[in-house]
Amino acid sequence: MAPPVRPERSEPGGRAESNGGERRAASPRLHYGWVVVGTGTLSIFACLGFGRFALGMLLPSMASSLSLSYSQLGWIGTGNFVGYLAAVLVCGALAARLGPRLLIFAALLLVAASMWLMSSAGGFASLLLLYAATGVGSGAANVPVQGLVARWFDASVRGRAAGFVSIGSGFAIIVSGRLIPFINRREGSGGWRTSWMVLSLAVAAIAVLALLLFRNRPEEKGLRPYGSDARPAAAAPAAAPAHPRFHARGAVWLLGFIYAIFGYTYAIYVTFIVTALVRERGLTESAAGTFWSTVGLLSLLSGPVFGGLSDRLGRRAGLMLVFSFQLVAYVLAGAHLPGAFLWLSVGLFGLVAWSVPTIMVAAVADLVGVDRALPAFGFITFFFGVGQIAGPAVAGVLAERTGTFSSSFFMAAAFAGAAIAASAFLKRASAPG
Repeated sequence: MAPPVRPERSEPGGRAESNGGERRAASPRLHYGWVVVGTGTLSIFACLGFGRFALGMLLPSMASSLSLSYSQLGWIGTGNFVGYLAAVLVCGALAARLGPRLLIFAALLLVAASMWLMSSAGGFASLLLLYAATGVGSGAANVPVQGLVARWFDASVRGRAAGFVSIGSGFAIIVSGRLIPFINRREGSGGWRTSWMVLSLAVAAIAVLALLLFRNRPEEKGLRPYGSDARPAAAAPAAAPAHPRFHARGAVWLLGFIYAIFGYTYAIYVTFIVTALVRERGLTESAAGTFWSTVGLLSLLSGPVFGGLSDRLGRRAGLMLVFSFQLVAYVLAGAHLPGAFLWLSVGLFGLVAWSVPTIMVAAVADLVGVDRALPAFGFITFFFGVGQIAGPAVAGVLAERTGTFSSSFFMAAAFAGAAIAASAFLKRASAPG
């Protein structure tokens, strides 16, 4: 008769113990979850950083070369967000069929292909359609990347891990703020076309790395989620509900509403701040690029710092603090104050730039459990996508009518105030544990 099989235990690092029962020495190797985080950072660098946030640096030269109006610039940004929203609606089903790893790879290839084709676009219509396709790829990559973080990390460290993934956007902003003005100086009026080609090649390379390094679950590497052994059994999260839409008296719906406000307001800022600096403040493209790179540099702290704070203070307090920073940043962007206040605006925005998505990833996983985190995050990202769609379009039309982006930034500030109020209604249940 065969001897009974002893249940597996795990080491502090998260690796399962062999069935032989003898405890192996704790492995000094890095937990593979951090490889997933590093690969996720690169994926966000590609799909959001280059696929979306580089547009702000490209818009002035594109507008000049193709004679685009303020409202057309707004609609190009909105087209990207429409594509993003369309992807969010289907990426849950696609991830279930293909697995997050293959979906991320295919989505990044779509981003790269559409960006390459944009380099030869001849006018507003073609730019709108192609940038919408870029948005589809961005959404289909971003949501499964965030879902992987929830799978690979325990609730006690999930906010910090998601924060490190989010800094990919910050790195891309730093690069685009320096690279695109450099290319434009060398290539002249057609430099924006070369920029799209260079960015496309970078995204394609990252797509290959994602395919090679991502793993869909810790079990594929014989591991448990990182940090799971450090959490007392009594702190284990409650069982996931039958469907996230009906959990905790609408808590997920409230998170979706708050996320929609974030999408609406941040999309206005990242789409138009460089154009406003160049056209309304008289800055050169190079000087505006310095401002934009500063946003990227400071934003490297935003995800890890505020994600970690939300691990300690709770998701509600974290969101209220972040939106307070953004409110002030939007007011300062709209007010025609001396240059020091512009630096303060980009500084405040940069410090919290990617904090809201970071906190949202953690909050949703806290509420519904890791197995349902990806579809639940996709659900609230639908609201985020609606906000993104509306923001640039409304702001562009408003700027067209008033002749300035100040009114658009003040509108964003008012919405940030509404987000602070809405966040105050989140229950402590949305905090970790």
